Amino acid sequence: MAAATGPLTGVRVVELAGIGPGPFAAMLLADLGADVVRVDRPGGAGIGVDPAYDLTNRNKRSVLADLKTAAGTDAVLGLAERADILIEGNRPGVTERLGVGPDDCLARNPRLVYGRMTGWGQDGPLASRAGHDIGYIAITGALGMIGPEGGPPAVPANLLGDYAGGSLYLVVGVLAALQHARATGTGQVVDAAIVDGTAHLTAMIHSLLAAGAWQDRRGANLLDGGAPFYGTYETADGGWMAVGALEPRFYDEFARLLGLGEDAPDRSDPGRWHELRAAVAARFRTRTREEWTGVFAGSDACVAPVLSLREAPDHPHLAARGTFTAHGGITQPAPAPRFSATPGAVRTPPALPGADTRAVARDWDVPALGARTPPDTASATD
Repeated sequence: MAAATGPLTGVRVVELAGIGPGPFAAMLLADLGADVVRVDRPGGAGIGVDPAYDLTNRNKRSVLADLKTAAGTDAVLGLAERADILIEGNRPGVTERLGVGPDDCLARNPRLVYGRMTGWGQDGPLASRAGHDIGYIAITGALGMIGPEGGPPAVPANLLGDYAGGSLYLVVGVLAALQHARATGTGQVVDAAIVDGTAHLTAMIHSLLAAGAWQDRRGANLLDGGAPFYGTYETADGGWMAVGALEPRFYDEFARLLGLGEDAPDRSDPGRWHELRAAVAARFRTRTREEWTGVFAGSDACVAPVLSLREAPDHPHLAARGTFTAHGGITQPAPAPRFSATPGAVRTPPALPGADTRAVARDWDVPALGARTPPDTASATD
């Protein structure tokens, strides 16, 4: 395995294999230098993605353990005994039934931080129910405020719930708990629920709502596309431009470069926002996305082209910063954030299920894991 880099070098993490926000959180910890060991089940997770392309498993190592057997349970408890953090994303009660729940693991390692990633949380009426990102963000009010006036809520892929409200809150939680464990010698359980994290993300909107500065409906506010100077517009070639000219001085530059003219409706009058939006839309339809990108280049008009996933890595700013990187033939987002003294890096490609079982058994000194390693799962780097 490539030498670890990053501020979490030396931190050991066990990830019980799952899908969605748990693996992403573990990837972030691995990007920051942690030694993340993913415990894969025989047969895989069944999500239909070639493991060689699953970027959420980069910078990790993988072992196989069948938690429905005593040997598998013993192996995972052996890993937990030597770990700083354990992450699991099962429904409440599942790991307890498998013998690797918080009580089982903390009995072996009182300093362990046990991170639990779920949609609904560990308790509450919906805790045991199935769910996905769209349902979690729906009940928090977050989904309901995204989309055009008079139209349906817009689905923001699974970025808002799974990854922002889920993964990132889990990472913050386990790192905070790790700090506490190192200061006191006492571990704890971190209950990271997507509904909690997503609700927390709406704190500023709730403050605006309480102050009477936000209407509780879509497409009627400053930041939800209601304002004609904060939204997206189609160009002559079917492309799109994003406009965020909120402050008056930025709006003035935007209006000048767009060529709105002095007779354009007053931006400070919400009653004329529909007229202003129509005028802005008409101007954008006169040129292509590339042409408008050139017009606004180098300005403070707060306008940017809306790029596709394949286009984004080639944007001059992102290319200059190395926001994307190529590793193992796959173009992918580079680790973030950045550190001046302990930079993170993409060290290894996605870990293939079970490929590192022997190496981890040796490095972590867990004989119960190595004793049952199938011959064809040994890593070439062992």
